[in-house]
Amino acid sequence: MSSGTAQDNLWLRQIAENPGHSRWYIQRFRDMAARGDDLAGEARLIDATVPRGSKILDAGCGTGRVGGHLAAAGHEVTGVDLDPELIAAARTDHPGATWHVGDLAALDRPDRYDVIVCAGNVMTFLAPSTRTEVLRRFAAHLADGGRAVIGFGAGRGYEFHDFFEDAAAAGLLPEVLLSTWDLRPFRPGADFLVALLGRDR
Repeated sequence: MSSGTAQDNLWLRQIAENPGHSRWYIQRFRDMAARGDDLAGEARLIDATVPRGSKILDAGCGTGRVGGHLAAAGHEVTGVDLDPELIAAARTDHPGATWHVGDLAALDRPDRYDVIVCAGNVMTFLAPSTRTEVLRRFAAHLADGGRAVIGFGAGRGYEFHDFFEDAAAAGLLPEVLLSTWDLRPFRPGADFLVALLGRDR
């Protein structure tokens, strides 16, 4: 996720209000995995879009559930998240990938990626003032022909039309728009968006 004050970054605000929030979040996903819940839907879509062994950035990776699955599938995965507790959990639970504490609005990695995946409503947790810069950083880190794949729900303070405007300002244009991670088409009134974006040429 991205930095900001506890007032404008939803994740930081939740931690400020409840210092145990990160530990609760980590345990929630460990419990879901232990029950056998399907936590890999986003990763399956990403895996289907690239050749084996692709370089993938999991942006706002949280506990590593998406990037960890992609690493296990044979991709070279780097994950970045603002929350050190989540990164520690990702390193423990998914050692096959590389995990870093970092601010997406200051993303500056040496690599260029075939896919940047930003799942889990991460875009809606960002400080609004950083959204366009985060998208700009995504565009700058894409390899030639690479895509940023971003998913988030409606009604979370970031309207889809505003997201499309921010993406265009950052040099990212829609290539495929879906309303779910299992490939259902995006239509007006959809309550979720999965946008596959490529760099404006």
